[in-house]
Amino acid sequence: MKRFGFSNLMLWAGLLFIYLPMVILVIYSFNGSRLVTVWGGWSVKWYVGLLDNSQLMSAVARSLEIAFYTAIAATALGTLAAFVLTRVPRFRGRTLFGGLVTAPLVMPEVITGLSLLLLFVAMAQLIGWPAQRGILTIWIAHTTFCSAYVAVVVSARLRELDLSIEEAAMDLGAKPWKVFILITIPMIAPSLAAGAMMSFALSLDDLVLASFVSGPGSTTLPMEIFSAVRLGVKPEINAVASLILLVVSFATFLAWYFTRRAEERRKRAMQQAMEVMAEEAAGSSWKSGTQAA
Repeated sequence: MKRFGFSNLMLWAGLLFIYLPMVILVIYSFNGSRLVTVWGGWSVKWYVGLLDNSQLMSAVARSLEIAFYTAIAATALGTLAAFVLTRVPRFRGRTLFGGLVTAPLVMPEVITGLSLLLLFVAMAQLIGWPAQRGILTIWIAHTTFCSAYVAVVVSARLRELDLSIEEAAMDLGAKPWKVFILITIPMIAPSLAAGAMMSFALSLDDLVLASFVSGPGSTTLPMEIFSAVRLGVKPEINAVASLILLVVSFATFLAWYFTRRAEERRKRAMQQAMEVMAEEAAGSSWKSGTQAA
């Protein structure tokens, strides 16, 4: 009989600590009582009631829109920054550039949010843009914050790549931009997907930066939930949080599934290539032995 050791105990305790609150949240989203702490039987009326809660649904749509645009912009900027840091070994100001790229990782969000707020106010006074804070300023703030995470993830992948493939393509006459698009990007596609998903999640979850750089009519979902929780948790919040958990879990499962299939195809292709090389080597050896005989 396999012993239940201390490591397994800590593993299960950690999993319960992380996921048990989510399970409780999903269960109470089906609570028929308006009081969150009182169980009133199973009901789906709070999910149906979300259709009538235009304020909360507008905040959800706004947060998803900002997160989508942030994932695209942060992935593009972070990939370019990572490419410069890994493919350009020496240039003036490289240390300063690397520090600026990774600074948002260690900078408190309060400081970042306050700095961006002062920047937007100063720009509005000098050049008249942005005229008011809203979705655009939140998107800029989230892109600035998330690009650092993408740069770190993509840099780790770029450092592991075999440069001989890119060098062979350039020796055959391919332009650097063509090598980057047709060879480098497909090889780092998993890290790009991971960076985009991380940026989407960070943007969807952010409260501090959005609180500083938002304006009237640009309330995001975390801001809406935070303002509502101070007056007491509403059942609609449990319902919308459960729906977000469902969507995120389904997206994570799809990403894992397609990544696994791609990895299996890559392994099969490598195995077939090794078999072909082995057959060619055996054929060459047999041919050499026949000629020698």
